[in-house]
This record gives sequence, structure tokens and C-alpha cells, in this order.
Amino acid sequence: MNPVAAADPAIWSLIQAEEARQREDLELIASENYASAAVMAAAGSCLTNKYAEGLPGKRYYGGCGIVDQVEDIARERALALFDAPDGNGARHGMGVNVQPHSGAQANAAVYLSCLKPGDCLLGLDLSNGGHLTHGSPANSSGKLYRAVHYKVDSTGRIDMNVVREIALRERPRVIVTGASAYPRLWDFAAFRSVADEVGALLLADIAHVAGLVAVGLHPSPVPHCDYVTTTTHKTLRGPRGGIAMAKGDAMKALNSAVFPGSQGGPLMHIIAAKAVAFGEALRPEFRAYQQQVLDNAQAMATRLQERGFALVSGGTDNHLMLMDLSDKPYSGKDAEEALGRAGITVNKNTVPNEKRSPFVTSGIRLGTPAMTTRGCVTADAVRIADLIADALDHREDADRIGRVKAEIHALCAVHPVPGLV
Repeated sequence: MNPVAAADPAIWSLIQAEEARQREDLELIASENYASAAVMAAAGSCLTNKYAEGLPGKRYYGGCGIVDQVEDIARERALALFDAPDGNGARHGMGVNVQPHSGAQANAAVYLSCLKPGDCLLGLDLSNGGHLTHGSPANSSGKLYRAVHYKVDSTGRIDMNVVREIALRERPRVIVTGASAYPRLWDFAAFRSVADEVGALLLADIAHVAGLVAVGLHPSPVPHCDYVTTTTHKTLRGPRGGIAMAKGDAMKALNSAVFPGSQGGPLMHIIAAKAVAFGEALRPEFRAYQQQVLDNAQAMATRLQERGFALVSGGTDNHLMLMDLSDKPYSGKDAEEALGRAGITVNKNTVPNEKRSPFVTSGIRLGTPAMTTRGCVTADAVRIADLIADALDHREDADRIGRVKAEIHALCAVHPVPGLV
């Protein structure tokens, strides 16, 4: 008997129910993925028992010799992924801290390391695809610092001329790139030019596109940015967590901002799982996976537009797309609920020029990382887009929704979740 089943039947039944949901339903939330069995095993290992405050070789507890090696491997692999040698064989001088418990805490540590309360922070507006930690008034980044924001233009893209105008007017100490719902590429070199012009530091939060960056399918921020942060569980396909990178002398302050500045003991079992995931991402097959993620996103976006659905910016360059339902007689919340009844998991999302509340929204966000992990290819992506369209066009028809759900479950049975097989 599973030890959880023996010790806590209530929790075990819920774990089983969630596993069934993940097996049977199609996950299209852009920020979710399926970790491998190896990653999950490391996350559930005996390393959870070890306290290891501090950095390898500089711990505040004894008995850390083995976990020091674990963390060193995680750091080495992270740098191999993101601070890879350029064409001349030189690295860009990044250091890395693999202890942040999340991307939000990685960003908070960067701010703590280089900002004072009241300093100006410039990031993408939340309603335009940004993230809470990029200066939202609901987040500490918007409470501790003077946050100002740039937005996307009428085409759904970032206009660097507007970013420059805001930066020249507001003189931010830190400029943040990155988003939670921006389907286009980031021009890190252009942001670097603006940052240099106003004397700002530049942070790239690549939480969503980290896997694409790691294999060269999205421009890398490393040559251009002072700081880079990411989660480890989205396109990187690792455990839930984050990492933070900085160049040169800034790394010392960043390390101190993680511990003792904003966190206590690191989660050594999760750091081990990060190391396993980074090792997986260094293999050639990971690049093939990321290319399929992009191919699937392109195929899905094209088909949704053919079925009459508008996409913010008119398509996608990465793993996600944002459906704009402003011209539909239903909201993002309505769409999320209808697709949920059909066995398709998405999230409602604000769109540029949003007229509804953030709890209702006029859009939904779709992403292809998890479905691609299951083995779905472009033909599947086209069929899934048709099923999404069918479910939304007939959202009040229980029989039609039931037929879509049956087809989704059949598709998922053909493409099982690798880590749950």
C-alpha cells in the first residue's frame, strides 16, 4: 500500500483524483507542464529532511557535504543552459542562485538587491500581459517601489519608442522585461539600449519562455541584461520553483537578498529536482520538444483564427496565445467554464483595453507545453483547436459538450502523461 494511503486516506484519495484529472483532461494552461518521473522522484526524496541555510561551502548547519554537491550540480547545469559560451567561446559572466522557491521570490530578491523603497520600477502593465511581480499595486513590487508601466499598442505588440519615452520621463532604476501573457518575442537588445540611455538596470523575467531560450528558439537575454530570473516548471518542465541570475559583483548582493534577505532554508529536495530537470533540458531531445511546442502553437493559432477567433497580436511567436473574446457574447470566465466541462483546462485572462473585471475578463490564455509533453503533434493541435471552437460555439449544448469531452478523453488516452505512466 502507498504510504500516503496508509497514513492519510483523505489526502490519498484527493491525490488519486488529481492524477485522474491530469490523465483524462487536456492541460492547456500556458504556465503548466508535466514533470518527468525522475523530477518528481527527486522532489519527493529524503533531501526534504535536510536544513541547509546559506550557500555550498558556507552553510549555517553541519552535515551539508552531500547537499552542497547537489546544489553545485544544479548551479553548473543552470549556467550551462543559460550562460552558454557565445560564438567566441566566452561566457557573459552570469552567476546563479537556485534557491528561490518561486519566480515571484526570484524577482523580489532581485529588487531587494538593487532597489531602495520608493525607487522607480518600469514593467509591462498587468492587464496587457505583464506579471503581478512587475509592479502591480496588489504585489509587494507595487507597494515598496514606485511602479510605472508600458503597454502594448493597437497591434498587441510592444512599441519600443513608447517604452523609451516612458523611461526618459520616469527615469526608472530598473526596467523589467517579460510577461505572463505576451505571445511575441522580446527584443532584449532594444531594451538594453533604452536602459543604457536612462542609466537603468535591466531585468529579464523569462519564466514563460525559459525552455525556448535554453535551446536557442527564443532570443537570449543573457548578453543584454544585468539580471535574469525564471521559474523552473513551465517550458523548462521541472519542479515548481525559481532561479535568479546576475552578472559580476551584483551576484553577491543577490545571494544575500535570497538568504537571509527574503528566504530561510532552501528546499534541497526541490533543488535536486531542478538539477534533474536542467540535466534533461541539456539533452538533444529537449530541443526537439521545444520546436514541437512552437509548431503546435502555430498550428493551433492558425486554426483558431480560421474558426473566427481573434488572437491578441494576430498570432504567436512562442508557446502561448491569447484569445480575445471581446466581440463574443460570453466572457473569459464563461469560456473557461465551458471548456472545463469539455475536459479542456485553460485560464481566463485579461486582454488589452479590457472592459471587464480581472475576475471575469474578456480573454482566455492557451499554451502548448503540456500537450506537447504528452506527445501531441501539429495534426493534434489543429484538431484540438477545432474542439475548442466547437465547445465555445455550442457552450450551452450539453450533448455537444459531452461529445467534445469524449473526444478529448480519447485523445488523452492515446497520448498519456509520461510521468504518470
